[in-house]
Amino acid sequence: MTRVVEEVAAQYGDRLIWEKIVTKEMAGAKRYQAFSKSLGRPAPVPSIVIEGQLEFDATPSSEALKACLDRYLREA
Repeated sequence: MTRVVEEVAAQYGDRLIWEKIVTKEMAGAKRYQAFSKSLGRPAPVPSIVIEGQLEFDATPSSEALKACLDRYLREA
């Protein structure tokens, strides 16, 4: 999934800030736990969360991710 995000994110330059959360690290585990609590269930791994919303629970195509990001950027 990271490869798809890296590929698509590069097309947006500084208009997009993204972060990979590693759940094996304490900070990542805490974020995962907090997000799971907000969902009311364990968050899927891997997943893509945009502006606090679970958008993808499986690796999307580059086109699907780009369309989703374009929608968010238009609304921002």
